[in-house]
Amino acid sequence: MSESHGEPYNPAEITREEMPCDVLLVGAGPANLALAIRLKQLVASHNESAADDKKLDPQIYVIEKGAEVGNHQLSGAVMDPRGIEELMPDWREKGFPVEGDVGPGSADKMLKLGEASHKSIWVPPIMHNRGKVVVSLNKVVKWLAQQAESLGVNVFAGFAGAEVLYDGKRVLGVRTRDMGVNKWNEKKGEFMPGVDLKARVTVLGEGTRGSLAKHLIPKLELDKGRNEQVYQLGVKEVWKLGPKGQEKLKPGDVYHTMKWPLPKGVFGGGWIYGMADGMVSIGLVTGLDYKDPALDPHALFQKWKTHPFLKSLLEDGELLHYGAKTIPDGGYFSQPRLSADGVLLVGDTAGMLNAMRLKGIHLAIKSGMLAAETIFECLKDGDFSAQRLQRYQNAYETSWAKEELFKVRNFRQGFQRGEFFGMVNVALGFITGGRGLAGRLSAHADYREYHRLPGEGGTTKPVDKSNFDDKLTFDKLKDVYFSGSKHEEDQPCHLQVTQPDVCVTRCTREYGNPCQHFCPANVYEMVPKAEGKGASPQLNREGEGKETAQGLVLKINASNCVHCKTCDIKDPYQIINWVVPEGGQGPVYTNL
Repeated sequence: MSESHGEPYNPAEITREEMPCDVLLVGAGPANLALAIRLKQLVASHNESAADDKKLDPQIYVIEKGAEVGNHQLSGAVMDPRGIEELMPDWREKGFPVEGDVGPGSADKMLKLGEASHKSIWVPPIMHNRGKVVVSLNKVVKWLAQQAESLGVNVFAGFAGAEVLYDGKRVLGVRTRDMGVNKWNEKKGEFMPGVDLKARVTVLGEGTRGSLAKHLIPKLELDKGRNEQVYQLGVKEVWKLGPKGQEKLKPGDVYHTMKWPLPKGVFGGGWIYGMADGMVSIGLVTGLDYKDPALDPHALFQKWKTHPFLKSLLEDGELLHYGAKTIPDGGYFSQPRLSADGVLLVGDTAGMLNAMRLKGIHLAIKSGMLAAETIFECLKDGDFSAQRLQRYQNAYETSWAKEELFKVRNFRQGFQRGEFFGMVNVALGFITGGRGLAGRLSAHADYREYHRLPGEGGTTKPVDKSNFDDKLTFDKLKDVYFSGSKHEEDQPCHLQVTQPDVCVTRCTREYGNPCQHFCPANVYEMVPKAEGKGASPQLNREGEGKETAQGLVLKINASNCVHCKTCDIKDPYQIINWVVPEGGQGPVYTNL
């Protein structure tokens, strides 16, 4: 019996509704929500004294691909309150969610780990956390969204921005993702075409490696003359501590770890943050410029938890939540130009992260505030030209956010040249105001750093899952369960392999298919052809497609995806194109 086919789907032939607004914010993260709040504050202050014909009432739309605001938000996180204090001085009185204050009685230590040992080491004052707060970014953005909506901002969750709309090189807005298309690119059930959201200015705050920004930045040459961006992958769990763990760790306690179990030459480290209600945030960040194609950041994280210091905290506890996220690590010299005709970049999309301090929320908030102040002036004058939007870049260059990032401008690049060089460069950076060993160190994109396999190579062996006990350590599939990630199975795969033949030929021979290792959610597998039929977008309806010399095909478990973007960043041939799935799908992060 033959399989029935649906109505052909051709996006170019679809008639779409247009929705105009003044300001379109793509992504409901801390940067865009701070922008919305600050813009409303400025408008309200202006309208108090303005003549009736000069009063402003801008339409502000925020679209978010998660089913609810906060579902896709993950961070460590110890937050520097500088940004939120500037945005909303009475943030505590208004109920800003704090998991713990890092106060005088809190632990604030850097631990150097050996396989079975640890010792506290000195860290420079810039890395101290006294006066900071432990937060759940998931809760923070939910709270910020409530503040924004109370001011009249329209926040639309479940709407995924799929395409930037242009007139030449001027950005006109964003088209949202079509819904109701099956995995064979045919219409099914109740087809819902995406909407064209047109705006006087569009702001991309999509987070790391945004699916729109990654194409817009090179198209508009916003990265011209800048370093390539580099990233880390953070793999995180939240646990409910048992009685013994709660005796050892209090809300607001902060530990960072370095060395073990990271292999020599791999940048990164761990964190342990005490949260409210007996919970703890733990995670390991791994620099994605590592060279071994078989390295598995998730497996390293599980191994890290077996250290006696971690094990003593967690052994009578319970795993509650899991997630993973990449963070932009390149610093000031890797930041793209922040404005172009019709568009601004904020937050992680703009590279607003201090890699030395492992902090970015305060910088994201500040970038949103600076963007809001520029947009406000454009609204007053009715002028949204590229020249006027350039004032955002100018304001950033004279702000404390730029000053902070400029002081660590060569931090991450130094470690691409080796650990010794990196440490010497950091030490000199403290003396030279961030210059270190050179005025500007270059950086190389993470995917360029792989070492090829010797000889003919072949698919590398998967991680030995027998090492996971399902009590302290978990395999990827079990952890993904704790992420709450869900996707409609019958839709076009949002992980597009643009040259599938490369996967089963060159990539197998040269690198052993590293996608099956670097992904923290078991999305990519090399399996026998029979197992891939019906599950792999690289095979046709009949299960025909390219396979390796060993008879394996690439299987993509797209429903596992936690939207971390590691594949888009670390694929050695840059042939994985991460696009948004249907709106409302993906992880459901809680307390993360």
